[in-house]
Amino acid sequence: MDFTITDEERDITTLASQILTDNVSPQDLHQYDSRDITRFDAALWGQLAESGLLGIAISEDHGGMGFGFGHLCLLIEECGRVLAPVPVVPTCLSALAIQQFGGAADSAVLADVVSGKAVLSAAIHEDCNDDIYAPTCEVAAGRLTGAKHGVPYFEQAQSLLVVAVEGGETGLYLADPAHESAQGTALWTTTMEPQSYVTFAGTPARKLGDAAAVTWFLERYITALCAYQVGACEKMLRLTAEYTTERQQFGVPIASFQAVGHRAANCYIDATCLRLVVQQAVSKLDAGEDAATAVNVAKSWCGDASHRISTSTQHLHGGMGVDRDYSLWRYALWAKQNELQLGSTTYHLRQLGDAIAAGDFDIDL
Repeated sequence: MDFTITDEERDITTLASQILTDNVSPQDLHQYDSRDITRFDAALWGQLAESGLLGIAISEDHGGMGFGFGHLCLLIEECGRVLAPVPVVPTCLSALAIQQFGGAADSAVLADVVSGKAVLSAAIHEDCNDDIYAPTCEVAAGRLTGAKHGVPYFEQAQSLLVVAVEGGETGLYLADPAHESAQGTALWTTTMEPQSYVTFAGTPARKLGDAAAVTWFLERYITALCAYQVGACEKMLRLTAEYTTERQQFGVPIASFQAVGHRAANCYIDATCLRLVVQQAVSKLDAGEDAATAVNVAKSWCGDASHRISTSTQHLHGGMGVDRDYSLWRYALWAKQNELQLGSTTYHLRQLGDAIAAGDFDIDL
């Protein structure tokens, strides 16, 4: 596969990096380390909208740029590099699904996403249910009942995508989070991302698509989280490189120690492999190919590699790694959240095992 960066992709990465780097610093993030302030930078959200980046994958008919999922993941990767306090993943991935499976009635929602007026969210997780493709939330006669766990930015969302079951068939539904029958309870998360436990008691829900639509949406959502983690892992590696070349012991930089160099090299290998498998999944999804295996491989690497990188970079920093005046600890928390979100490594390895047992394992790296 050809992973050569095009001029368009380079321009998007440069623009996203410039906006995010100029507006998100460790000092800026410090204000969100307390649960007293919602982790949402409205000014940054507005700048991303003004630059057109929120509409990267939205068609020109709705005011977007009309690019694909791969271009969107470039923005998401840059968000992970700075841990941007904005809901790019839930909003842009939900908008992508609405564009794919919605109708004329959803045009206004997409236009509002592009302009930065709307925040969207997705209700996927359920308590004690590791299989994200087999929900227990039910829809009957257009009404949704059940509960979802860890719904991001529920309080800020104008529309909510929900994975639910109707008549024994899994489907993708659109619900109004502001409806009185949808009640959210704020959760405390280690990353300070605003999440809620949401209960539905007869909430009106409109069907967007069947089980195939659910798979389409979840595969892209999972891969987007992996792209976010690529940026976060590479930033952890960069912080470690800077620290170990400046920190001296016995009169020399600790980066010159063989043990430090070996461990940092292992982190570099992990980060490079993670980028490759994520690019593979993004490429297949962008081309509309069967990407189930590639997505599972990417998420497995996302869990294991980010765990190893987080642990190693913490150790190489020593006490600085957990100093809350430094920034590495935030990346370690996000690494753990993305490791477990939308299926742990074990869950995705089981999916791969089932595919191998069924003789349906095909990946081309």
